[in-house]
Order: sequence, then structure tokens, then C-alpha cells
Amino acid sequence: MAQIPNEERKTLILTGASRGIGHATVKRFSSAGWRVITCSRHGFPENCPWEAGPEDHIEVDLADPDNTLAAIAVMRERLKAQGGRLNALVNNAAISPKGEQGRRLSSLETDHRDWMTVFQVNFFAPIMLARRLIEELEAASGAVVNVSSIAGARVHPFAGSAYATSKAALAALTREMAADFAPRGIRVNAISPGEIDTAILSPGTERLIADIPMRRLGQPEEVAKAIYFLCTEQSSYINGAELSIDGGQHV
Repeated sequence: MAQIPNEERKTLILTGASRGIGHATVKRFSSAGWRVITCSRHGFPENCPWEAGPEDHIEVDLADPDNTLAAIAVMRERLKAQGGRLNALVNNAAISPKGEQGRRLSSLETDHRDWMTVFQVNFFAPIMLARRLIEELEAASGAVVNVSSIAGARVHPFAGSAYATSKAALAALTREMAADFAPRGIRVNAISPGEIDTAILSPGTERLIADIPMRRLGQPEEVAKAIYFLCTEQSSYINGAELSIDGGQHV
């Protein structure tokens, strides 16, 4: 594949890239020639499974607002090599505290500190990133994709209350962002994955297959393809939407 000049190469910033949906998303965009800047709490892995280097990874603790702001400053500096342009921001990172043996935590038993941490990572970090990177997104007529969840729409047997309510809030935030960012040429959408076959599935998830009309779990690659679609010209008039990727589980 021919080399693409830095000023012409499209760039994605992706949080939560190390596994599952995030990992598949890196591979999907990389295969299309995009530069993917990954963000996680851990440093650049020596055994990185895709072609990248430390210059394409930023260590950040999204649970820490000050550390998040410092990481955004690093992102903006690195984007200068792309002419200060950011084609897409995908807010995929999320946390969901569990009880003993992976038990879901209800609204009656979730500690206040856990509520605050979950909302910082799952809700506040996405808007912090988008607002601070708005100039770079505007320069590229870029797109933002927030990764919500079917747990944000109704009570889920495995997802805890803090996670579920943060995802419901993220879906509402997506609509607000779509209205506010669109006049600056930036589209904002969300995806709402259902039961996706990743290493972090809760024990017993296979029982939910009977509730899915397609009678199978989704694959991370199927979610990544939808994210890619929402970040490209193929979705140029889609704004403020939440795309369900659940095999019809909630029809």
C-alpha cells in the first residue's frame, strides 16, 4: 500500500483500545490507512498486536480529570503533524464495577465513590475530550462516536446501575452534542452494542442468546464496522443518532 503523506492521512483518537471492541476498531481503521492514536491507563505495550509505535499511544487515566486534561494537551501536540486535524474521536473506554464473583451492583449497594468514578470515565471524559479537541475536529469536518450500551435503555441482568445510568446519560449527551457541534461541521453519533463476544463477558451471558432474534452473540468486528461507517463520508448526513448493534435483542 502506498504511503499517505502525514497532512493527508486521516487520524482517529480512540479510548479503550486494548481489547474487545476497541481492539477490533483499531484494526478496522488501520486497515483503511488511518493513523490511530490509542489511549489507555497503561503504557504502550511491547507486544502491540497492530503496526504502531509509542508515538501513536497516550497513557491516560480517564478517572482523573486533571490527568485527562494533561493527556488532551499531548493529543493536540501530536495532531500538529496532521496539520492540527482530527477526523474522528471514538469514546469507547468504560468501566463497570462488580460485586463478589462478578455480581452486578444495584443502585442500593453501589458506593458513592464508585458512582463518581464511573461517571467520570463513562460520561464526563467523552465531553471533556470532544470540547478540548473541537478545533481539530472542526478543521477536518470530523466525527465523534460515543459508545453507549443497551444497558442504558433498560435494566440489564449483568450491567450494574452506575454503568447503566452513565450509558443512558451518554446517549442523551450525544443528542445535545449533535445539536451543538453540527454548526461547526462536526457530526456526533452513538452506538449501542448488545451482547458482544469479548473476553469480558459476564458468566451466564450465553443464556441471553435465546432473547436475541439472530440467535448468536455479536462479534467485535461487527461493532467496529459500524463505528467506521459513522466516521466516514458514507454517513455524512447522520447526526444525533444512536445505532443499536444487538441482533434485534430489544425489538
